[in-house]
Amino acid sequence: MRHYTNSCEVNRHLYRSDTHSIEKRFAVTIFLFTFAIEVSSNRGIMDSNSIIRFDWAAKRILRDKANHAVLEGLVTVLLNEKIVITELLESESNQDTASSKFNRVDIKALNSKGEIILIEIQLTREWYYLQRVLYGVSKTITEHISLGAKYEDVKKIYSINILYFDLGKGSDYLYHGTTTFIGVHSKDELQVRKRDKDAIKTCSPTEIFPEYFLIRVNEFNDIAKTPIEEWMDFLKNNRIKEDTLTPGLKEAKEQLRILQMNDKERKEYDDYLDAIRTQDSVLDTYRTEGLLEGKMIGIEEGRAEGRAEGRAEGRAEGERNKTIAIALQMKKLNVDLAIIKQATGLTEEEINSI
Repeated sequence: MRHYTNSCEVNRHLYRSDTHSIEKRFAVTIFLFTFAIEVSSNRGIMDSNSIIRFDWAAKRILRDKANHAVLEGLVTVLLNEKIVITELLESESNQDTASSKFNRVDIKALNSKGEIILIEIQLTREWYYLQRVLYGVSKTITEHISLGAKYEDVKKIYSINILYFDLGKGSDYLYHGTTTFIGVHSKDELQVRKRDKDAIKTCSPTEIFPEYFLIRVNEFNDIAKTPIEEWMDFLKNNRIKEDTLTPGLKEAKEQLRILQMNDKERKEYDDYLDAIRTQDSVLDTYRTEGLLEGKMIGIEEGRAEGRAEGRAEGRAEGERNKTIAIALQMKKLNVDLAIIKQATGLTEEEINSI
């Protein structure tokens, strides 16, 4: 994915082909106009209550132990139990790279129960995203068990994925995936035994296998009433209630204020927002261009199909008229009806009606 530094570069790229149709040029013009208005209206207009975007904070601020309460709050709300993060583990995007700068942020944390929590934020579409999630969880499992260690040392993993793109089809903004084993005939859920310290207890495989959360931010359109809805409102709209009691959000409101940034941080943050706006607008433009091009191709294909159907119908009609003319001539010569039927393929009724 190429990143554009400003609207002029976008303009040069989108207009460089002389084969663009009028409709596509119009779509690009609308995009550039909208982009210019959006940037000018958003640049520098932030009041004292403005909050830093969660994806930026996750990469730059929330890794600090003093700010773990924000991440703990999100996980606490999702799992519906108090979660304490004891440390952040090394993860792929701890290092700044060109590709992860805008599109991907991931955090790997260890909680007080020794479980591993993967939090990943993805801004742009990735076709094989679920496969990558599966790979990431599998890799984490193998990374955190020593060679020769017992299987009981395999860590429970929670994979929390915050998605700012449309993943698949579904009406909900939050999906939760677990692993269970259901009897093919009895339909009961299998329970297994495991050792917990010196005791043997029965548990569901759900307690052993990884759990997955897919948060589809763009699908949230509700009024924030519950804790998870308040978190969704923050993730999507950067909005936190003044009197919030939701775990993590009170801390976010205090620790993630834009006015607490120094000049260097503020400039980096502004540039980051501009880059995201540009990237989103370019993607929207390509989608619009694709739709317009698809419609034009569809119209042209429809015309071609119509011409082909017309030619086929004309040929069929001509063949039928020729057959009727032959049958008529044979009738005038008093040829036997059975022979006319055999020669022309017409029915007795069709021959008699001529």
